[in-house]
Amino acid sequence: MIRDLTDDQARAALPLKWGAVAPGVIPAWVAEMDYRPAEPIEEALVAAVRRGTAGYPAFGDAGLGAAFSGFAERHWGWPVPADATVPTGSVMAGIRLALELVCPPGPVVVPTPCYPPFRDAVAITGRELVPVPLDPDAETATMDLAEVEQAFAAGARTFLLCSPHNPLGRCWTREELTALADLARRYDVRVVSDEIHAPLTLPGATFTPYLTVDERAVVVTSASKSFNIPGVHGAQLVVLDPEDRARLLAAPIPAQNAWSVFGMIAGVAAWTDCDDWLAALVDRFDDQRSRLTDLLATHLPDARMRPLEATYLAWLDLRTYGIADPAGVALEHGVRLGPGSDYQPGLEGHVRVNLATSPERLESIVHRLATAVATSAP
Repeated sequence: MIRDLTDDQARAALPLKWGAVAPGVIPAWVAEMDYRPAEPIEEALVAAVRRGTAGYPAFGDAGLGAAFSGFAERHWGWPVPADATVPTGSVMAGIRLALELVCPPGPVVVPTPCYPPFRDAVAITGRELVPVPLDPDAETATMDLAEVEQAFAAGARTFLLCSPHNPLGRCWTREELTALADLARRYDVRVVSDEIHAPLTLPGATFTPYLTVDERAVVVTSASKSFNIPGVHGAQLVVLDPEDRARLLAAPIPAQNAWSVFGMIAGVAAWTDCDDWLAALVDRFDDQRSRLTDLLATHLPDARMRPLEATYLAWLDLRTYGIADPAGVALEHGVRLGPGSDYQPGLEGHVRVNLATSPERLESIVHRLATAVATSAP
């Protein structure tokens, strides 16, 4: 069910990911898949265009909340109310909206490394960012709750959570999230949880929706990551508190960064009709995870890959090779990766690798990275 794109097809379909590199360079940096979208989504979008459905979306959510509610019940046993959804244009637009309209004034705690736009969202809303580093040497990344509590006690009033975590590929346990929720209640802190990668939880791990441990939180999610449709411009906030929901729904258009009709159509199709496709995708990523582990053991035996529990984004520690910017030298050898410093300023020796591609390309990615490391190591 997973239809790989050829290089020419990928260059046409993914203008950012593939258009940002020269011909012959393999892009493994931005979080897009080298696969065609699920057929039910394609069919829904094509049918909409043929109907001439290219106008403004109707008021309301066009069934998006009910579709997500059904998905959450089937996959996580979470009976989230259908009316908890507030549509928005993108996950980052939703996070900004939550920061501006729901979260109290004060600094924002962000575990690092983090998705780079998290830092931008905090900055453009006029907040101070309080980083809480996740230990790069720990076998399993865990939040330092003592440091989190120290930040809350010093005045931080928002915690920006990425669950599952990007770039570390970590699924937080229910115990970890419950401990965070207890702290948030004690210090009257609001948690905003980006759960866009939740459907991409891999075998061996369990995803826990944060709202099941903290009903005061705001969750922001979208079908765009799991179903490879970021260009349709659609996401949703999931909010259980009626007053918070009313505040978000009343936001004026310039504040909202409005969603598109295609985003809503594609989102409903994804949450409703693509379970089989998603299962095949997770199987592919499980295979790619094993393949990457074996390739690293053969070609980069001193590399350390953090356990990949969710997402299709592997976080590699290459510090033992003595190269400050492995992504820079990799680009010289025909593969573009995400530099570790993008996710934590000043962090050396790390890269993020996108494995949502064909097995053959993944092998080439590792071979080229290994050649770059071998020729550039001091």
